[in-house]
Amino acid sequence: MASSSTTHQMVGELYAQHHSWVVQLLRRKLGGHEQAVDLAQDTFLRILSSGSVPVFREPRAYLTTVASRLCVQYFRRQALERAYEQSLAILEPEHMPSPETRLLVLEALDAVGQVLDGLGSKVREIFLLSQLDGLTYPQIAARMGLSVNVVQKAMLKAYRHCYLAVYAP
Repeated sequence: MASSSTTHQMVGELYAQHHSWVVQLLRRKLGGHEQAVDLAQDTFLRILSSGSVPVFREPRAYLTTVASRLCVQYFRRQALERAYEQSLAILEPEHMPSPETRLLVLEALDAVGQVLDGLGSKVREIFLLSQLDGLTYPQIAARMGLSVNVVQKAMLKAYRHCYLAVYAP
């Protein structure tokens, strides 16, 4: 494992050589320069915070992967914020949460979304049918054309994933 100063130096070199390229990549995906610059910074911060920088033959492929994942998170967060704002629009003014509460709710929803993104699509669907729609395992099995045993195993997998996401170091 590289020392902290070596890691900083390697990321610094990566930044110097590829920052403008990452900004252009993100600008094409996002359509705006300011957001592209911000996500480019986040790309290099993500690599720096990982604690080690792998040696690559194709650093741009790695940078594309990191930047693209950050883009997906950005777009998911934007969609989440729009949906939350739409749900707030129907509230009476006296029931409107404070700006601090709104921010906390958005952060919590984003964290839940990130955890759920780590599940496979079938497991996620089963988990959401159980937890949000309140369906029983037999109801989920019937709706999805699965056995109850498969639903139970998927729920176990989902619970394990959620537990590890919250409590594992």
